[in-house]
Amino acid sequence: MKPAVALVSARAARGLDEDMPPLLAAFAAAGAHAEIANWDDAGVDWARFDIALLRSAWDYTERLPEFLTWVEHTASVTRLMNPAPVVRWNSDKHYLHELARAGLAVVPTCYADPGADAGAVLREFLAQHSCAEVVVKPAVGAGSRDTRRHARTATAEILVHMNRLLAAQRSVMLQPYLSGVDVHGETALMFIAGRFSHAIRKGPLLPPGAPSTQGLFAPEAISPRIPGADELAAAERVLAHLPFGTLLYARVDLIRDAQGSPRLLELEITEPSLFLAHAPGSGSRLATAALAGLPPR
Repeated sequence: MKPAVALVSARAARGLDEDMPPLLAAFAAAGAHAEIANWDDAGVDWARFDIALLRSAWDYTERLPEFLTWVEHTASVTRLMNPAPVVRWNSDKHYLHELARAGLAVVPTCYADPGADAGAVLREFLAQHSCAEVVVKPAVGAGSRDTRRHARTATAEILVHMNRLLAAQRSVMLQPYLSGVDVHGETALMFIAGRFSHAIRKGPLLPPGAPSTQGLFAPEAISPRIPGADELAAAERVLAHLPFGTLLYARVDLIRDAQGSPRLLELEITEPSLFLAHAPGSGSRLATAALAGLPPR
């Protein structure tokens, strides 16, 4: 009997996940049956799958408690990849604070949690950072939704943005806008089964003064990229620090600071796009690694 694989998605993401066609083909070529299933579909029997592979459950950010309940249940009846402890830790970007405290090179980040005085947090942030622009985003978020780039001097606008998120009981992140991204873009490095697979360049996502995206994710300009040796080393340091062992998949998003050094913007180990279409063979590598170690049926 063929191994059964659920490629976990969301209703809103159907047809938008460009990794799905190469993954469906790769699992079929590897002798498995893969199908797309929405994480919140009550009609799905997750126990009938050998693997539930998290892919594009991109609406979880507005429903995190419900999603984490689903994660725990699904992990109890099948092999969830990546595993539940990884998802719990990575679904809230407070993890950046933990990584920074461990000495890793992270984009400087300040948090305002519900109940905080947004004005006081902003004043402290501006006193610590001389950046010309500030990025405001939710700590639980994806696809640049509810994320905006503000001029440092636009304090009233920044506070409106912060207070809107706080009023919705969402934690807020403040980061300096590193202008090098306008020239170099971001570098996203993909790892499969703990080994570097491929990388892409993302163009700048936050035009100055633009509102946050109203879609499931902001449109991205993607192209293949060979990462610098310093970027590869930085990504490997981040993954080596994690206490979860070898992960099936990981994406490490880096941008360069004013000194040209790579800094971690986000560590995507829950449901990241892996840009498989930009790296021939990467879908097969992921399918093979996912199926490795399954008991015979």
